[in-house]
Amino acid sequence: MLIPVEVGQAVPFDIKRVYTVFDTKPGVRRGFHAHHRLQQVAIAVAGSCRMVLDDGKARTTVILDRPDLALTLPPMVWHEMEDFSDNCVLLVLADDVYDENDYIRDYDAFLELSRARA
Repeated sequence: MLIPVEVGQAVPFDIKRVYTVFDTKPGVRRGFHAHHRLQQVAIAVAGSCRMVLDDGKARTTVILDRPDLALTLPPMVWHEMEDFSDNCVLLVLADDVYDENDYIRDYDAFLELSRARA
């Protein structure tokens, strides 16, 4: 199989950072944050995981279990990652470099910001 990742096609932004999440221990959940401005695309290049997404109004769950399936994570979406398979490798493409000030790590603060922007 060949799966291209092309800016302007599957990735709606210029990529400035790429990182992977792997070797996550059983039962460990990750994420628990949103971003003010950062956009990301997540791809399970191996294995699977579940993404819980919350826009401040509704929560939804997406299972990433195929390398030809990409999930766009826009700004102001709270996300949690769980149920990582043993062999999960999650590839994440981001439109900017790491900036701690862009993170919203408190869910109640996220909800307040979300309501204020609506």
